[in-house]
Amino acid sequence: MEQYDVVVVGAGGAGLRAAIEAREQGARVAVICKSLFGKAHTVMAEGGIAASMGNVNSGDSWQVHFRDTMRGGKFLNHPRMAELHAKEAPERVWELETWGALFDRTADGRISQRNFGGHEYPRLAHVGDRTGLELIRTLQQKVVALQQADHRESGDYESGLKIFQEYTVTRIVKDGGKVAGVFGYARESGEFFALAAPAVVLATGGIGKSFKVTSNSWEYTGDGHALALLAGARLLNMEFIQFHPTGMVWPPSVKGILVTESVRGDGGVLRNSEGRRFMFDHVPDVFRAQYAESEAEADRWYADPDHNRRPPELLPRDEVARAINAEVKAGRGTEHGGVHLDVSSRLPAEEIIRRLPSMHHQFRELADVDITREPMEVGPTCHYVMGGVEVDPDTAASPAVPGLYAAGEVAGGMHGANRLGGNSLSDLLVFGRRAGLHAARYAAAQTEPPQPAAEQLDAARAEAVAPFGDGTEHPYALHQELQQTMNDLVGIIRRAGEMKQAQDRLAVLRRRAEQVGIEGHRQFNPGWHLALDLRNMLLVSECVAKAALLRRESRGGHTREDWPAMDRDWRRSNLVCALVDGSIEVVRQPLPRLRADLLALFDRTELAKYFTPEELADEQS
Repeated sequence: MEQYDVVVVGAGGAGLRAAIEAREQGARVAVICKSLFGKAHTVMAEGGIAASMGNVNSGDSWQVHFRDTMRGGKFLNHPRMAELHAKEAPERVWELETWGALFDRTADGRISQRNFGGHEYPRLAHVGDRTGLELIRTLQQKVVALQQADHRESGDYESGLKIFQEYTVTRIVKDGGKVAGVFGYARESGEFFALAAPAVVLATGGIGKSFKVTSNSWEYTGDGHALALLAGARLLNMEFIQFHPTGMVWPPSVKGILVTESVRGDGGVLRNSEGRRFMFDHVPDVFRAQYAESEAEADRWYADPDHNRRPPELLPRDEVARAINAEVKAGRGTEHGGVHLDVSSRLPAEEIIRRLPSMHHQFRELADVDITREPMEVGPTCHYVMGGVEVDPDTAASPAVPGLYAAGEVAGGMHGANRLGGNSLSDLLVFGRRAGLHAARYAAAQTEPPQPAAEQLDAARAEAVAPFGDGTEHPYALHQELQQTMNDLVGIIRRAGEMKQAQDRLAVLRRRAEQVGIEGHRQFNPGWHLALDLRNMLLVSECVAKAALLRRESRGGHTREDWPAMDRDWRRSNLVCALVDGSIEVVRQPLPRLRADLLALFDRTELAKYFTPEELADEQS
């Protein structure tokens, strides 16, 4: 069994940044990626990286970024995570530039920054609408540079940073109560592998493939969430699912594919089937002072970005998604069940092609729509899970499992009830670095190499081959039923009766999944891969459904038709999921208090919408 100091599961932005940091700390690192190296879902992130560099508006600062993040998360964010993120994001962007990232520039040569929903100032450093691709390219090249440095130093082809591409981890193995390594299989050959390591960093991304309509790629089957649960860690905030307001809705073959928020950030407007710009009708009271109330006022903002009332299309994503959903339900949707997003009336054709090259290509090739002359047809799509592994904000370590770390979308707490656009890429960099740093330090402090228990490895191997028995259930049919259940019963608008029904269906699906039968052998067998992924998706979906039923309010990415208002009593509570004797249990856990200096960044009138007077007095003390 190969021995490493740190194993990183996932090779997106968080995983690669963690691996780079751990290697620079002297750790021997293995990176395991489910797809080909460089093909992680991070490449699909288009709009930019949120960081308060102040290159376009000098009024920006980490305090303003922190404030916007807390507002977007409806004050359910872990305040320490939001603080660290806002403070460290600029440094992480400048670091990328020194590593070779080619950002778009302002007229005076600085990194350009664009507007995005929920951000008070232009804050997103960008590379056209292909920012995620540039981020992965840069980090991948940095990994290669580290490997080359190892080769030069050792004089052979050995490196302290090894990539395992097209491998899947099915279990975290332990030595006593501590992490001892991972077990999994090579997707091409079906051969099993095990790596021993005292520290494991989960950077596996999200859970979107549990939903029928999603912008997520095929890898997003909740692997890291489930691996953490099975290892004894806890998940928090799993009820909060972000439905990105703008995914493609036509043709059916591309339904759910993301339409970047950059379109709205660069001036795109939303109109219903009547041609009316409807977002003015859907501005919540808590945001009314910050957003325009008429087209004339919105046009003033486009002409003068220092004007303090932004167009309502730049509301946080949860607000825009609910507004689109309301228009469609009211019968004012388009022919295919969406709304129109028009940027052609705001920008000339050559500017659209320069700023939004991927969107221009995507709609022309997939929908036969020229966005320089025609509106796009868009609607909400499952995009991001705010919930994830409970971690310490400073170290990204699980408090329940020594040696386990998590960063990026698989980690919970940073985004609260709703993530602002652009915060995901800076989240990957800030906490990916912290996870790699502290995983390496933890590994260096261990006096004995871990010894994965033989019985755990045997059990993991037996679990992996179990689908090759005499089962009668088909994995693809079960997956379709799971996606339909989550889409219909635990989607954008939730009701108690439907979520109870979802839990009943999920319980039946878990029992049926134990009877999955796979033909053939382990080589080149996607049916087997899906059968193993079903365990993860069903576990995580149960967390979402149970937490969503228990949280009796509407907040951020969680909307209850039967509890339509935010309840200040719920602001101080996270819902935490754990796996106990094979079943998901959900309990309330107090949210950390906001420090007085951070609380002072907000207006008392705004705070009164989230805090009772007694809570405010308590927090300020």
